[in-house]
Amino acid sequence: MERKRVNPYLVLTIGIIAVSTSAILVKVSSSPSGVVAFYRLLFSVLFMLPLFLFKYVTELKVITRRDWFFSLASGVFLAFHFILWFESLNYTSVASSTVLVTLQPLFAFVGAYFFFKERVSFKAILSAVIAIIGSVIISWGDFKISGSALWGDILAIVACALITFYLMFGQSVRKRVSLITYTFIVYSISTITLFIYLLFTGDPFLPIQKIDWLYFVLLALVPTLFGHTLLNWAVKWVSTSTISVAILFEPIGATVLAYYIIGETVGWSQLTGGLIVLAGISLFIIDERRLRISEVKAKTSLKAKVH
Repeated sequence: MERKRVNPYLVLTIGIIAVSTSAILVKVSSSPSGVVAFYRLLFSVLFMLPLFLFKYVTELKVITRRDWFFSLASGVFLAFHFILWFESLNYTSVASSTVLVTLQPLFAFVGAYFFFKERVSFKAILSAVIAIIGSVIISWGDFKISGSALWGDILAIVACALITFYLMFGQSVRKRVSLITYTFIVYSISTITLFIYLLFTGDPFLPIQKIDWLYFVLLALVPTLFGHTLLNWAVKWVSTSTISVAILFEPIGATVLAYYIIGETVGWSQLTGGLIVLAGISLFIIDERRLRISEVKAKTSLKAKVH
């Protein structure tokens, strides 16, 4: 068995810090949201291309038509997730936007209930209610600040729903396709989608300022490739529920970075609502993990009785 050469929790911490830089890099860029999203994914694809061609390109031969369709859907959802989330950062704070985007587990829970008829526990419902209360507090506080801040919150919530669809379509493909191949395909589809989007909107393909090129490259390298690669590595050594809870620290990291880098402060409504949202999602993830463990034990016990 492969031994751990480094502390996985240290790697996990570095990964969370890396993904926390995403909102800041978008915020400091002066280019339109679609342009930022396009170059983030384009550079990610270009950086992945040598590895994909060298080691994984043969996987394309065994991908089914169904997997291609699901990958196409995932890529389109991911593209518009980035557009709306980046656009939300033009209207609301980093704290509000990143906290509301972390509502993704609750959207997944709703989707699993309606589309896959998965059972729902009382704690799951309670955690959803808690998180919704927190999001209402954030939105109410932003509404009192300005209507545009509330619009930014709405965009962030819609972006959260889109990333949930991206994950729901993608999880089926990931069971049969390697992470690198799936990611390369989906990022490529997202890049093409964003290219078409820019043609329709008429936004300039070149960034507003030359410094934006640096931000685009950093977005591809730090939160997209480096951050998520570390999280995927950590999954081997720590539970997925631990990863899920750790990702909830992304809004905290992003808020701290926003304070020190761009001088963005946090209001009481954002702080209170954000903590309530994170508490509700944490409760949901912990309960979901407990439910899965009990289901596995029940199936194991049933098999033992049969044999």
